[in-house]
Amino acid sequence: MENLQKMITEKSVVIFSKNSCCMSHTIKTLFLDFGVNPTIYELDEINRGKEVEQALAQLGCSPTVPVVFIGGQLVGGANQVMSLHLNRSLVPMLKRAGALWL
Repeated sequence: MENLQKMITEKSVVIFSKNSCCMSHTIKTLFLDFGVNPTIYELDEINRGKEVEQALAQLGCSPTVPVVFIGGQLVGGANQVMSLHLNRSLVPMLKRAGALWL
């Protein structure tokens, strides 16, 4: 869990993903299209990916991918991110975290 906290806080936007997950691809594309440079952890590729996935589940992340953290705070999965985007709250959140300068 300590290692997870370090991963979450190392950059302003952190995405936990799996290459095999289409919603993960959608969320990564959304952030990249905004011009955000997130840290992306592909849990099906990194060492100890299963352990990280279990730690995310302990934080209450369900499903465990995609999971987005902005400014070290849990935003949630695809539904939460898309909801923030549709109600125009995502961009201001990214600006406050220093991930976007538009």
